[in-house]
Amino acid sequence: MRLDFLILYEHVVREYESLLLLKAELERRGYTVEIRQLLDRKKLKYFTWRRPRVLVASNLYDNEGLNSHVYNNVGRCRRVVNLHWEQMLSDTQEAEPWFNFAGNAKRCVQTCWGECTRRRLIDHGVPPENAPVTGAIMMDFLRPEFAGYFEDKQALCARFGLDPRKRLLLYISSFGYASMGEDEVRELSRMAGQDFTEFARVNRESMAATLDWFDRYLAAHPEVELVYRRHPSEWNSPALEALAHKRANFHVIFEDSVKQWIVAADDIFIWMSTAIAEVYFAKKGCGILRPVPIPHEFDPVIYRDGRYLTDYDAFAAALDGPPAGFPLDKEVIEGYFDSDPNRAAYLRMADLLEQVHREPPRDDPFAPGYKPHFNWLKFFALIGIHAMDAVHLDPARFARICPPFASFAGRIWGYIQKAKVSKEQVALWEEKIRRCIGP
Repeated sequence: MRLDFLILYEHVVREYESLLLLKAELERRGYTVEIRQLLDRKKLKYFTWRRPRVLVASNLYDNEGLNSHVYNNVGRCRRVVNLHWEQMLSDTQEAEPWFNFAGNAKRCVQTCWGECTRRRLIDHGVPPENAPVTGAIMMDFLRPEFAGYFEDKQALCARFGLDPRKRLLLYISSFGYASMGEDEVRELSRMAGQDFTEFARVNRESMAATLDWFDRYLAAHPEVELVYRRHPSEWNSPALEALAHKRANFHVIFEDSVKQWIVAADDIFIWMSTAIAEVYFAKKGCGILRPVPIPHEFDPVIYRDGRYLTDYDAFAAALDGPPAGFPLDKEVIEGYFDSDPNRAAYLRMADLLEQVHREPPRDDPFAPGYKPHFNWLKFFALIGIHAMDAVHLDPARFARICPPFASFAGRIWGYIQKAKVSKEQVALWEEKIRRCIGP
C-alpha cells in the first residue's frame, strides 16, 4: 500500500511535536502519514511499495540536500515540500545563495512562516507558486484553542524536582557553535560557503560571559531556580556541567519543548534564538542578553533594532526591577510569523499538503540540472551504527584501535542519540493533541 506523506525531521525538540499535530490533521482527513528521522536506516519499502506520494523535508537548500533528503530516502519523488525550519537568518545570510535555495531545490515547494520570507525567496528566483505562506506550526500550541495543553509551573517543577515556590528563570540558549570542534566549524563553513570561525568565537565568549552572570546572580539569590534550555546542537559542554555542579539552583534541562518552559517560567532570557517569537505569542516578556556584540552577518534580522542587556548590572536590574516592554517591535515579529486568528498554521499547512497531493506536480525537482546519486557509504554506515546503538556499543571505544573510524562513527552516533524520541513520549504528545483538536 502506497504511503501518502513521509515527513522527515532533524531535531526532536524543534520539530517533532509540531509534526505530530500536522500528522493528526492529515490522518483525520483520511491520509496515511509516517514520520522518520534523517539519519534513520534507509528502508527498501520507501523506495517500492511504500513510496510516498509526497515527501515532506525538514530542510532542503540545494542539489546536495535534494539528494540527501529525497533521493537517498525514497528515490525519485516529484512532489517535495520543505518545511524550512531555519527561516530566521542574518541580513548577510538572507543575501547568500545557499540560504535562498540553489539548483533544483527551487523546484520544490518551500513553505514560508511569513510574508517577509516569501518576498525574499521570490526575489532570489523561487517561483511564487513554490513559496506559499502557511504560518509557523509551532506557534499554534500558543493559540487559545490549545489552552491547557501545557503543564502549569507547579506541575512542571514537580516533575523535574524544582521548587515551585521559587521564582523560575528560563534561559533559552543558542550556543550551538560553542560545542563544535574546529573541524566541524570548517566543514560547516565549507558546506554553507560562509566562514563561521568568527561566529564560533562569539558563541564561546558569549556563553562564558553569560554563565558568569548566572553564577554571580544565583550565588546572591538562592531563592530562584534557573533552567538553562540548551540548543539542540549544544551538547557535551563541560562549562554547563561545572556550573550545575557548583550551583544547586542552576539546571541544564533539554526535555520538553521550549514552549512548555516559556509558558511555565516567571522570567525569560534569550540570546539570539527564534524562540523569542514563541515568547511573544505566549504574551510574555523577556530580556535579550548580549555580553558580546554579534556580527551583523550572523544576527537574525528579527533582532534588528532590538533592546539588549549588555552587562551584568543591566541583567540584574532587569530581574530586580519592574517588567519592561517587549524588546522587539510587533511589526518585525509579525512580518516573519504570519498569524491568522481564524485559521491555525497546522490547518493551513495541511491544506497545502493536501493540494500538493491532489494536484499534478507544480515542478520537477529531478529535471535537468540535478543528477541524483545514491550514497552507499552512508547507507552501510547507518546500518552499522544503528546496529552498534542497538547493543549500546559506543564508537568511542574504538578510539585507540582506529581513531578515524571512532571520529567518523562517533559524530553520526551523537546525532542519532540526540534524535531519539521514546514511544511513551510520542503517545503522550498524541493524547494531548487529540484533547485539543479532537479525534
